[in-house]
Amino acid sequence: MITKRIIPCLDVRGGRVVKGVNFEGVRDVSSPVELGKFYSDSGADELVFYDITASVEGRALFTDILREVASTIFIPLTVGGGINTLDDFDRVLKCGADKVSVNSGAIRNPHLIYEAAQRYGDQCVVLSADIKRVNGEFRVFAKGGREDTGMEAIEWIKRCVGNGAGEVVVNSIDTDGVKKGFDIEMLRAVCNAVNVPVIASGGAGCVQDFIDLFREVPDIDAGLAASVFHFGEIAIPDLKRTLASEGINMRLI
Repeated sequence: MITKRIIPCLDVRGGRVVKGVNFEGVRDVSSPVELGKFYSDSGADELVFYDITASVEGRALFTDILREVASTIFIPLTVGGGINTLDDFDRVLKCGADKVSVNSGAIRNPHLIYEAAQRYGDQCVVLSADIKRVNGEFRVFAKGGREDTGMEAIEWIKRCVGNGAGEVVVNSIDTDGVKKGFDIEMLRAVCNAVNVPVIASGGAGCVQDFIDLFREVPDIDAGLAASVFHFGEIAIPDLKRTLASEGINMRLI
């Protein structure tokens, strides 16, 4: 049986971890280096690091902070934000990332995923999709959830996986930071459409939300969350022990 993963997410702005609701109203949380080490030591399966304003500000990702985070953790690290070229992939990987997450860069240049998968392998290329319901349709948003692309999300994800994305992070803007549960309907639709690992992001508010996620969407590979971990509302070791006791396969330390 495949082990399910629990993944904390560090949304970084100005060198600090921040968190908002529905991609807006962000507030300061902590140092990414300190928080990354804490999660690595707490039994998190992986860590995601997003430079959340790199794309909208049109700049490269903060590599100095990234390098420091990578040097202090002992779990796989996925990094995203401002990834627009193969040079960006190269720079981030050389800083210690294991996987590179691409979002707005792939929207601007859909061939980027194919080129990166050819050079680095599809296991290294993660599609991060920010999705929101618009007039009853799952729509792809760009620039940190600020810009409606007009593209239907499921078809976009299928296209990117066909181009070589080896993993998909589904960020539900509708449920982000609301803490009322993951977007089960959206996640089922994505899992039914692709045959690569899918990570659920947006909506975790309590341990039961993770239980519901893995039970109701059995094909989901991982649950990603931020504020419930950052503010101590859920302790990762306790969460994983509870999930294991519910029959959900977990890596325990």
